[in-house]
Amino acid sequence: MPFCYMKASFGCKKTFSIPHIMAGSTIGEPCEKEDEQEMEKDIYTHDGSVDWNGHPCIRKKSGGWVVGILLLANQGLATLAFFGVGVNLVLFMMKVMRLENAKAANHVSNWTGTAYIFSLVGAFVSDSYWGRYKTCAVFQLIFIAGLVELALSSYFLLLRPCVPSDANPDCKPPTDLEILIFYISIYQIALGNGAYQPVVTTFGADQFDEQDKEEGQSKMAFFSYFFMANNLGTLFSNTLLAYVEDRGDWVLGFWISAGAAFLAAVLFFAGTPQFRHFKPGGNPLTRVSQVVVASMKNWKVTVPPEGENLYEDDKKHCAINGGRKILHTPDFTFLDRAAVYTDKDPTSEDQEQPLRPWSLCTVTQVEEVKSILRLMPIWLCTIIYSLVYAQMSSIFIEQGAVMKTSISSFHIPPACMSLFEVSSVAAVILLYRLYIVPFLKVSNGRLKGLTELQRMGIGLVISTVAMILAGLVELQRLKHAKKDCYTCRGSSSLSILWQIPQYVLIGVSEVFMYVGQLEFFNNQIPETIKSFGSALYVANMSAGSYLSSLLVTIVMDITGKGDQTGWISENLNKGHMDRFYFLLAALNTLDLVVFMACAKRYRCILLDGRVQFGNDDRMSKTDI
Repeated sequence: MPFCYMKASFGCKKTFSIPHIMAGSTIGEPCEKEDEQEMEKDIYTHDGSVDWNGHPCIRKKSGGWVVGILLLANQGLATLAFFGVGVNLVLFMMKVMRLENAKAANHVSNWTGTAYIFSLVGAFVSDSYWGRYKTCAVFQLIFIAGLVELALSSYFLLLRPCVPSDANPDCKPPTDLEILIFYISIYQIALGNGAYQPVVTTFGADQFDEQDKEEGQSKMAFFSYFFMANNLGTLFSNTLLAYVEDRGDWVLGFWISAGAAFLAAVLFFAGTPQFRHFKPGGNPLTRVSQVVVASMKNWKVTVPPEGENLYEDDKKHCAINGGRKILHTPDFTFLDRAAVYTDKDPTSEDQEQPLRPWSLCTVTQVEEVKSILRLMPIWLCTIIYSLVYAQMSSIFIEQGAVMKTSISSFHIPPACMSLFEVSSVAAVILLYRLYIVPFLKVSNGRLKGLTELQRMGIGLVISTVAMILAGLVELQRLKHAKKDCYTCRGSSSLSILWQIPQYVLIGVSEVFMYVGQLEFFNNQIPETIKSFGSALYVANMSAGSYLSSLLVTIVMDITGKGDQTGWISENLNKGHMDRFYFLLAALNTLDLVVFMACAKRYRCILLDGRVQFGNDDRMSKTDI
């Protein structure tokens, strides 16, 4: 049997350097033993994930598509439950809570926005203290409890004493206490689902080791299928539950949502033995504050050229609970002062952290802050898109309600029209993954087709076209509408089916924008704050919903002064909702120009040891 020596190893496939021998190999050790060690390493994941007991994960016994499918089903059911409440909430508030059109739309936008803003709460708790599994478990239980409270309060406090209908015209509006209990339940739902969403997205991605070529590709595919599961959940909520609730069976719809959320939780807990976990990285606010304070203290210190001799932990993983190191980048050089050695900052090789962390930080810690700063312009540029997207749950439904909603004797609930958006999402994801990506791999050598930023830009273009079409449909609706009407429901002879193109285009734009965002934020955020990356995607929707509410208010204040009829008036046949759509298209176009400028300047994060598959170079500037 040939043996491997320190100098020469004739007949051996591998030679070992002096550092290797000092690390544990001995002169005369068989080459086959090293091969066995390499094979043993392949048994475990390489991304630092651990099992339930904190041990390194065995690849074949954890993660992968087995638990990935459970999480996809969990997401579909949870989405069904959440949007089962939200799909007709605007009509519920108009009929039961007696709110006007604009107020009802604003309340729904605020509720949706609050649900999304709670994503930051879930991300912070997950990344800092609880970890992703515990965070998902706790907030799912809060979500289920809120749905049960909503079903009970709606029946006993709002609908049982007084069912609003033409046969009961003297029905009294709900009392302040009943309204308070109702809002507590729906905002508890917002907390549970909102805090859970970004964490389960990242937790699902954790089940695939990006250091493995096959699992790395599966991880990218997971984001697309996760988004498709999300939309398939809305397909059922926007058809079955929308039809049930449109008939006035609100309580039954709320109980169906509660049952779906309970089943989702059962599937989640069923995968517990096989889940892969990452340890929480500690409070990121403290780390960010340390970098800011240290850079201010060292304001007069000269930064070495090209980031040379900056402080970094000598260990393989960074000091932030085992996360990988981040390589230095030349952006935001003023922050590099936090990693410059000074006479006041002695360090010891026996310690994992500098003696004065508020005066000297590692390069990885500084780059963590830089990565967040680089993402902010991109994130801000996508808020306008979310403003456009928010119209599906409010303005689109109000527009559909005043159109002809019947085909022969069959009535189409306005909220059900979003099934065309959901169907287009599923179709485009499958088309993109099965046909477009393979074609692009052959044509330009890229592994994953278009870059995330390119897809996001395409989403902005398509959503702009959708708003223009929606405005043209509204112009035609007004031509076929009765100007003098009481409720204006179904007062136009133009069929609601004319809304199909705008819903389909919004669905297509979602695939490019939101799936691109999921992948982009997950790839460009350090491992220790991965949930924060997914929270940025969800918080984007929150900001869009709030901005939608603000924009509607501003538009009504400007266009509804005095005796003028506002663009989104109580009688939509006397308003000009078409102008509102065209305004959104103009804002989207302006946003696209700014987004392209920001994307051109964006520099990707540089993770030490990140495996590159194919020719997709994430180390260079990403352009659109």
